[in-house]
Amino acid sequence: MSTKLRIGNLPLTATEDDLSNKFKTFGVVESVQILRDERTGNSRGLGLVCMASDTAANAAINRLNFTQFGDRTMSVSAALSAA
Repeated sequence: MSTKLRIGNLPLTATEDDLSNKFKTFGVVESVQILRDERTGNSRGLGLVCMASDTAANAAINRLNFTQFGDRTMSVSAALSAA
């Protein structure tokens, strides 16, 4: 079962490839999305990463939460799902 992670405080210059590369050391990355402003197309500094397993997702949270990514300290947590 896959687990979706919410990534906050991303560098505004980060790309989906940058984010995927950061997380793939912990397991299979199924998808990556950087949220963008609809009007300007600029990054909002938020992203979503879908990891293939709970184990990989938990490892990524434990190792990457509150670490430096570019010039920012990113936050990594399990994304809340809509019920």
